[in-house]
Amino acid sequence: MEPVERGSKVYLEIVKQLRSMIEQDGLKPGDKIPSERELCERLNVGRSSVREALRALELLGLIETRRGEGTFIRDFRSNQLVQLLGTFVLQDSKAKQDVIETKYLIELDCLRLILRRNNVNQLEDLKKWLESCEFTDDQFFIKIVELADNHLFYRIWSILNDYYDALKLPKMERNDPFYLAIVQALLGGNEADVLKSYYALRKLSND
Repeated sequence: MEPVERGSKVYLEIVKQLRSMIEQDGLKPGDKIPSERELCERLNVGRSSVREALRALELLGLIETRRGEGTFIRDFRSNQLVQLLGTFVLQDSKAKQDVIETKYLIELDCLRLILRRNNVNQLEDLKKWLESCEFTDDQFFIKIVELADNHLFYRIWSILNDYYDALKLPKMERNDPFYLAIVQALLGGNEADVLKSYYALRKLSND
């Protein structure tokens, strides 16, 4: 196994390594994967990084941990998200478009959740943050996904965003008026205005 390249996302490399192990070693659903210590040695990374990566993979349904027994491969055939992530590793043009579309859909759903939760104080704090500091598109949407208060959305969005970076897709340039318009629309409580502002930011059609 080749060591993880510096700067790579650890769990992306673990996905690749697990796929390689499955193909080379003939591993099947239910088979045990190497221990944290063994993965650290193979990937040449720290144990805390491996542990965090395994947590992400477990949440996605790629693996499952059994107390006192170890970590095992889950049934891929019953897990559509894992199949999609396996496709993304191939990095073809369809996969790239799927990453973008799915990332945007999750961002939209997070905005809808924020509207439903209607936490005015948090939105006012977000508005002040926008007006008082430098930030990137990623930093803005990390706050949006956090405000949605859905852990699964947060984890999936983070992973998709990392795939976006790994695929070297163009980064969205910061455009302050659109971010502020999204927050003001959230404060106004009008979903149509929120969606219109988001579509303008992402340069999407709302037809």
